[in-house]
Amino acid sequence: MRGTPYPTLGELLRRARATVAARPGALRLRAVGTSRAGRPLWLLSAGHGPRHILTVAGAHANEPVGGVTSLSLAERFAREPALLQESGCTWNFLLCLDPDGASLAGRWLTGRSGERPPGEGLPGEGLPGEGLPGEGPAAEASPTLRGYYRRFYRPAFAAQPEFPPVASDPRPVMPESEALVRLIDELRPVVQFSLHGVEVGGSFLQLTRAVPGAAAAYRRIAADLGIPLEHRPFDGMGWLAESPGVLVLPDSSPTEERDPSGFTSQATWLYAMRHGTVSAVVEAPFWSVAGVSDPRPVAEPRREVAEASEILLGRAKQLEAVVGELGPRSPETPEEIAHFTAARELMDIGPGVVDTWNSAELATTVGNSVSLGVAARRIPLRAAAMMRQALGGAPALDTLVETWARELASTFDARWVPVADQTELQIRTMLALARALV
Repeated sequence: MRGTPYPTLGELLRRARATVAARPGALRLRAVGTSRAGRPLWLLSAGHGPRHILTVAGAHANEPVGGVTSLSLAERFAREPALLQESGCTWNFLLCLDPDGASLAGRWLTGRSGERPPGEGLPGEGLPGEGLPGEGPAAEASPTLRGYYRRFYRPAFAAQPEFPPVASDPRPVMPESEALVRLIDELRPVVQFSLHGVEVGGSFLQLTRAVPGAAAAYRRIAADLGIPLEHRPFDGMGWLAESPGVLVLPDSSPTEERDPSGFTSQATWLYAMRHGTVSAVVEAPFWSVAGVSDPRPVAEPRREVAEASEILLGRAKQLEAVVGELGPRSPETPEEIAHFTAARELMDIGPGVVDTWNSAELATTVGNSVSLGVAARRIPLRAAAMMRQALGGAPALDTLVETWARELASTFDARWVPVADQTELQIRTMLALARALV
């Protein structure tokens, strides 16, 4: 069967309800808030212990893996209640923190991977089987990067509910953020997991406090599944690299996060620290790149950074020119405005990103250089993908997205990671950390 095995938001909820109905004593489902558009935020709970574990899925609209992971682990607890009884914990799963964003990003879930609606084909495209790895008949069950990006959506930084603004920011706190903060205060969890997905690259783990044995366990899990670890992830560049793929928050780290757009927030996984909670951000790649784990040193790191910066700024300028040639067009529907706002932000952050790259010790290893090259291509590709949808699928933007997606896949030999492996990585990591902390 072609297409992605990720469930849509509606399918995820239907499956959760069916599981609760089948095992009413083992699982419970309740709404803990509503989104800006009035969609419920659903919490699925397993077990009855006095201590709590919280898993947050769907914090980023373009990352559906966390919902699948959460439901899979909850179903396992329903089948094997002894797993939780031994720990004396209740395990709570927030199935999707941003259902409004997921409703926009989820359109790629309902399309067939690599296929376009009628009339969207590009001239000069090769025949089936002539494409990139993972796009031929032998792997036709695997989604493709071009299919993913053609329906891509990720909100602007200030519209991501895991990152509410600091108190001095005049913007109101999103109701999704308020609901999560209330939930953290209610549960006071021993550990909070935030499940994320990386489009292209490797896996990594961020911890707000060092957990003995966590790094070694995480490396074993990734190795067992054949998933590469980011040698030095860019996320949390101020965090300590405890080992390849594992970052730990320094004791002196500020409680605020500043993204490339200049938006400053207090991440909800930092907020939870007031309750003694250890937060763990678990990233699973959708398409893996083996090169990100290469530890060999790079001869000239500054040259690597300069080349990546040139790609990022050059493609941002190219996208700007294409948009300018389209003439004055304005997004009209709320969906188009959301895509346009997020795209415009990404088109403007290039200089800030480059300044950050130049101020840090980056590209010191081959793996780090590969990760930098992926990021330099991913940012403008995301922007082009969302601008294409904001401006009605203009052919020039269509071509840009197609070309850049193909180039990203071929340059780094990106390989689809089966969803079963993505979820297994997150499940095993959560269970290992829970055993160490509870």
